[in-house]
Amino acid sequence: MKKILILGAGRSSSALITYLLDKAASNDWQLIVTDTSAELAEEKIKGNKNGKAVKLDISQQAETGKLISETDLVISLLPLDFHLPIAKACLAASKTLLTASYLSPEIQTLDTEASQKGIAILMEMGLDPGIDHMSALAEINNIQKKGGKITGFRSYTGGLVAPESDNNPWHYKVTWNPRNVVLAGQGTVKYLENGKFKFIPYHRLFSRIEKIEIEQYGDFEGYANRDSLHYIKTYGLEHVQTFIRGTLRKKGYCSAWNCLVQLGMTDDSYMVENSTGMTYKELTASFLDDSNINTVQRILCRYLNISESSDEMIKLKWLGIFSNDKIGINGTPAQIIQQLITKKWKLNPEDKDMIVMQHQFEYDMNGKPGKTISSLVVKGEDQQNTAMAKTVGLPLAITAMLILQDKLKIKGVKIPTEPEIYLPVLAELKTLGIEFKTEEK
Repeated sequence: MKKILILGAGRSSSALITYLLDKAASNDWQLIVTDTSAELAEEKIKGNKNGKAVKLDISQQAETGKLISETDLVISLLPLDFHLPIAKACLAASKTLLTASYLSPEIQTLDTEASQKGIAILMEMGLDPGIDHMSALAEINNIQKKGGKITGFRSYTGGLVAPESDNNPWHYKVTWNPRNVVLAGQGTVKYLENGKFKFIPYHRLFSRIEKIEIEQYGDFEGYANRDSLHYIKTYGLEHVQTFIRGTLRKKGYCSAWNCLVQLGMTDDSYMVENSTGMTYKELTASFLDDSNINTVQRILCRYLNISESSDEMIKLKWLGIFSNDKIGINGTPAQIIQQLITKKWKLNPEDKDMIVMQHQFEYDMNGKPGKTISSLVVKGEDQQNTAMAKTVGLPLAITAMLILQDKLKIKGVKIPTEPEIYLPVLAELKTLGIEFKTEEK
């Protein structure tokens, strides 16, 4: 019997665990699902005899190392900070590791040792990063095989709320880690456009957006994400003129979120003094030059150069930054806003989420310009079977299956940029309803 160790039973684990449990009996597998909450791990297994729930504190290195040594393959759904020690423990036990997180320089240094031991450390196997790489490279290779030369590439992804569950002015609800939502874009964004390097500091990011249209779903806005330049060589596009990777939101979101950024309410670098007893209105006033609590909305509008009837103010009022409710926690501005959005942007039990991804490929084909647009829309079914859980978890599950069935033999530190990895994964995702719609412009 082969054993699969899953570290973390949080939001993104449902589809992963269900997929592997469905195939466990016929493949003689056992899933060991761990979490700090044994009850949560038990809930995800749903009484399946091929599953086992284990309470685990990942900081207990001896216990974690023992579990890893007793399994055949490890899948980590834990935050990025945990992956270096987990990767080292997998190396020590000669076990393959799969994760959905970004590949870090520290983990990249383990490549030689992993190759020598004949194991893989496969990162960026989720949605973004993950499905974005695999689908983009499949289309890039398709265009190149026809004789096309890629001149421009744009890729945007958004974890959003489905239209039928969109009932707030922001047209957004939290479908993944709320802390990442608040801290999104912090740092300097880097990309290539028309042959020139572009850099956007955080305080300008949400005012530099691009209109994106998704057929049947309307207009979205995209803002550039992280360091796009890093992937130009990875994608084999050293001669490309434009290369941008970004995030999607519904129209109007970025302008309103930019108000919070300009105020300083997404800052995570310091603690707000006595925030427990403050109201949200008092917190908002503390970021303005005039702290008159009775005119805080008017002062904010003057500071941000927006009107009191503007779409931005409608969103900010609804969010609650002018409310007289007590904050109730000590925290940084970002942590306080995180608490607020977790409450206000919460998915209700009947709500469905939605994943939207679009790639735009510009190319030269025998001297003539061409453009291909490839779009993906995935809707969730319910709170458990969310679109986010599907698109993050299923690529990991499929890859685990391929490795355990000896259909995928890789070693070393990798991300899914090789055809032997992404072609079979994309083919299986297609059978599960995760398929891109491509159109020529």
